[in-house]
Amino acid sequence: MTTDERIIVTATINGEERQWLSSSRDSLLEALRERLGLTGAKEGCNNGNCGACSVLMDGRLVNSCLVMAAECNGAEITTVEGLAQGDQLHPLQTAFLEEAALQCGICTPGFLISSKALLDWKPDPSEEEIRFWLAGNLCRCTGYDKIIRAVEKAAEEMRS
Repeated sequence: MTTDERIIVTATINGEERQWLSSSRDSLLEALRERLGLTGAKEGCNNGNCGACSVLMDGRLVNSCLVMAAECNGAEITTVEGLAQGDQLHPLQTAFLEEAALQCGICTPGFLISSKALLDWKPDPSEEEIRFWLAGNLCRCTGYDKIIRAVEKAAEEMRS
């Protein structure tokens, strides 16, 4: 029988340096939700297929359920909680609300983070590029068209 080793992990999360004690087997998703109280990233499939747990790690889009917490030592992580600036929603968040691009909310954080990663990479994506980029995110409630329209609207606003 092996013991579960605990490790100290330090990372910058949403602009703030955070430190936590993590099991050597914890995923980043578990650390965010259970150790740090950041419950925006959702556990959907826990195998990287739904995108509900998407976060940015060192500027790259990752499924936090597939990243070990120990791998995050020294990393910069952005979760959905880090999109808004105080009371000012990110243009993506505003567009999702205005376009009714959400229902139950399980997939919404992943779509928001994935959309941010896309717009950071390409500020003026085509509809086809948006659909391709968001293909790793699954929604069981809404039609994807509202989500696509929200991303297009946010992109336009962010460019102006």
